[in-house]
Amino acid sequence: METANNWTEIIAKKDARIAELEMLVKFYEEQFRLSKHRQFGPSSEKGTLSGQLGLFDEAENEADLQKSEPGLEEITYARRKRIGKRKDDLSALPVETVEHTLPEEERVCPECGGMLHEMGHDTRRELVIIPPQVKVVEHRRAVLSCRNCEKNGDHVPIVKAEMPKPLISGSLASPSAVAHIITQKYVQHTPLYRQEQDWKRQGVRLSRQTMANWIIRCSEDWLLPIYERMKAILLTQDVLHADESTVQVLREPGKTAVSNSYMWLYRTSGDTKRQIVLFEYQPSRSSTHPRQFLKGFRGFLHTDGYAAYHTLPGVTVVGCWVHMRRKFEDALKAIPDSERAVSSANDAVRRIGLLFHLEEQWESLTPEERYKLRLEKSKPLAEAFFGWLQTLTVLPKTAMGKAVHYALEQREWLMNVYLDGRTELSNNRAENAVRPFALGRKNWLFCNAVKGAISSSVVYSIIETAKANGLLPFEYMKFLLETVPSTSVGELDALLPWGEAIPEKCRMPLTKENA
Repeated sequence: METANNWTEIIAKKDARIAELEMLVKFYEEQFRLSKHRQFGPSSEKGTLSGQLGLFDEAENEADLQKSEPGLEEITYARRKRIGKRKDDLSALPVETVEHTLPEEERVCPECGGMLHEMGHDTRRELVIIPPQVKVVEHRRAVLSCRNCEKNGDHVPIVKAEMPKPLISGSLASPSAVAHIITQKYVQHTPLYRQEQDWKRQGVRLSRQTMANWIIRCSEDWLLPIYERMKAILLTQDVLHADESTVQVLREPGKTAVSNSYMWLYRTSGDTKRQIVLFEYQPSRSSTHPRQFLKGFRGFLHTDGYAAYHTLPGVTVVGCWVHMRRKFEDALKAIPDSERAVSSANDAVRRIGLLFHLEEQWESLTPEERYKLRLEKSKPLAEAFFGWLQTLTVLPKTAMGKAVHYALEQREWLMNVYLDGRTELSNNRAENAVRPFALGRKNWLFCNAVKGAISSSVVYSIIETAKANGLLPFEYMKFLLETVPSTSVGELDALLPWGEAIPEKCRMPLTKENA
């Protein structure tokens, strides 16, 4: 009897061990499939809802019962329309017409010898690139004195003509040169060492150290006042977005060269006419940094799930449904293909997708109208989604278990989107704004010193705010560097991206795409 009990106990232990190993194998299989998808799968973040809906109502979406069946005439018209699109694409560019004609002596008919006349023109178009030119501008100002006083007086007055102030005293730096260097680095993501080589090919020996000094000096002296003014306006808004991204600073006191520092981002919401995008460099990811930056701000703040934002005084955090949806998409990728269609992960992605589908329909509505419709149609779906999650039985260490835990943990902040019609279902606006910085970081990899990182945050802020307001980065940066040195603090508002002093040449050419 005792032997039988021992065998029963041994078998029970083995069964438990087998079950544990099966769970472990399943977990590793999930991780393998997820890793494989990250390495080889598509990186698009589009939700699967649009694709799912498209499978069922593609005919309804694409159909036009008023339209006749395509014939030869329609095909010809469609081809002509492509030419029109090309003209529209080039409509913002200046056009130089080159006339090609026959001289008078050759305008003779080869058949009868009569005079030929112009019956029309053949026209073709081509793009011509004019490379940038580098030249030296020498400022010479007249120094005047009085001949009579030189001969007869005890004092000779000296009068000098007016001359623009130098951007940096004792330097070759000009507004156009610094604006070009800044645009190449912060818009085109070209590191200074590659710019140094390009300058050399144009016959100019301009070291990367000199260019870095120019950027830092101009940032501290002329761009920082613009940054501070935009920050003051940002903090008066009711709805903001925030995010953060890593950056390495080689020579940072108290830290190793390979440790992470952070570039924090704060920006205005989509319903704001005057868009502002601000970066701030900080050595850590501590909650003290957003607390200090947003001091005085009272309103809604869109963020991901990072807990540092949740303790800010006077701030209502709005969670990101896209960030949460990614967890379920990862869980879906970790499931074998044959099981995906009937999985809980697929159901979760579909439920979240319905909320975004509704938001797309309400995009053109006023915040008040959107608020009412959300309470009526969207909020019940969101509450049902969280109620459904609580009924699921999932293993905590699996991808689905982690997704469910994250969603329920973030429920309080995710549901805050229903407090105001101006809020958004995602924090994509902040993530899209921080992306240019992330792209640049892949090229220049790190900042050499803290001063450079702080200057970069100021310059990125000016550049991205200019782009968000439809300005050309180079032209606007050049305009600021030409204007700010002779502008008083009280006149800075006119120089902001939406200011009345912005010349037309700074504005992006208007096309159908950016109208």
